[in-house]
Amino acid sequence: MKFHTLTIENLVPEDHFLRKLDRLVDFSFIYEETKEYYCHHNGRPSIDPVILVKYLLVGYLYGIESERRIEQEIQVNMAYRWFLGLDLDERVPDHSTISQNRRRRFGGENLLRRLFEHILHLCMGKGLVDGKLILTDSTHVKANASFQANVKVLAEHETTDYMERLDRYEAEERRRLEDSGAIKPQRTGCGKKERKKVEKTVSITDPEAGMLRRPGKPEGMHYLSHQSVDAAHGIVVDVAVTPGNTSDSEPYLARIEHMRNHLGLNIETTGADSAYGTSLIYRAMEDMGIHLHTPGATGGVNYKVEFTREAFEYKKEKDCFICPAGKELTLRSLEREHYNICRTYRADRKDCRACPMLNRCVSDSHRSRTIRVNIFEEAVRRQREKDGTPIHKHILKLRQIWCEGSFAAQKWMHNLRRLFRRGIEAARDHCLLSATALNLKRMVKCLE
Repeated sequence: MKFHTLTIENLVPEDHFLRKLDRLVDFSFIYEETKEYYCHHNGRPSIDPVILVKYLLVGYLYGIESERRIEQEIQVNMAYRWFLGLDLDERVPDHSTISQNRRRRFGGENLLRRLFEHILHLCMGKGLVDGKLILTDSTHVKANASFQANVKVLAEHETTDYMERLDRYEAEERRRLEDSGAIKPQRTGCGKKERKKVEKTVSITDPEAGMLRRPGKPEGMHYLSHQSVDAAHGIVVDVAVTPGNTSDSEPYLARIEHMRNHLGLNIETTGADSAYGTSLIYRAMEDMGIHLHTPGATGGVNYKVEFTREAFEYKKEKDCFICPAGKELTLRSLEREHYNICRTYRADRKDCRACPMLNRCVSDSHRSRTIRVNIFEEAVRRQREKDGTPIHKHILKLRQIWCEGSFAAQKWMHNLRRLFRRGIEAARDHCLLSATALNLKRMVKCLE
């Protein structure tokens, strides 16, 4: 037997990552964030809240998925002990204590959101976030739900921020057209139609997850992590989580406004995947003074007749189209589609019946020629003017590097592949911790 005189300080190398992290980040702010959850003059002594947060961070920094395994690793790893402030002879908090505190004491309190934003503001203060070019994408995270325990139910479409914005643009355009006399005022009772119920797949084990069905993606119950990354050094500036059956475009505009108004980022340009390139988003981004870059359109309108829309001349002064036979297609109504709002121009049936080019212009299922014009068409055209230019290609390349590269790193090293807990709140905490771990590593790399 030998007797050694040493301290835990002797066992942790000076160039260890956790030492570098400790020099850059002061975690004492957690005391202020959590003081309302503790009673200082009554009850049993509690576990230090800084230890609780660092305990979780160790798991996400080093890709340890299970809280039980985190406890086991901290027990034998001197660097982990040093980071948590535990001496050689001190007991590591039980994994169930961490789990219960996270669920009961801090559940629903956005503590991990505030942790993420605190680290983000540190990065901003150290000049690692430029804020002018923001890149966005989403990835799937497997829910803790049995594939066999699914049921089909009838449910109404939920009202989302995206659809509410579309409603406002529709009301504004309808008011403009009605005031100018271009279309007749809408009759009372002909407003919004009653939402039809649709069949959806719901998990019994995790009802808040959504069924993911996308080409090239695994089918099953998932959540989507929508991340926005600053292009300067790859720092994640925003994280939003939705069920797996949500369209990528739905939370996008709300998150852009959050980054501008709450975080104070002066966003000038954004880059995103093609799923974010809807006409409404192009128009809303133009209204905000932001230029959006997405990959080029992969398809177009399929016409069943010879004469396409390009064969019709638009007369701006009269707001009508002129067909190849010289007849007018006048504005008749404003029609709402699921994700679009269109002005409908229609020719007179008498003109179409007497036209010798009827078979080349009108399909068998219609009596006269109709042209639908998306009200956001001009905004889309202006936003896509730079498609194919060097700057457009550069931004899309940066999106691949930072967004897809970040997701690859998080799934490989920072627990973003699957969830152990259930519910969207747990999924949100999970994705925030994964993004926080990535930001901490990139901050240390840049500053150390």
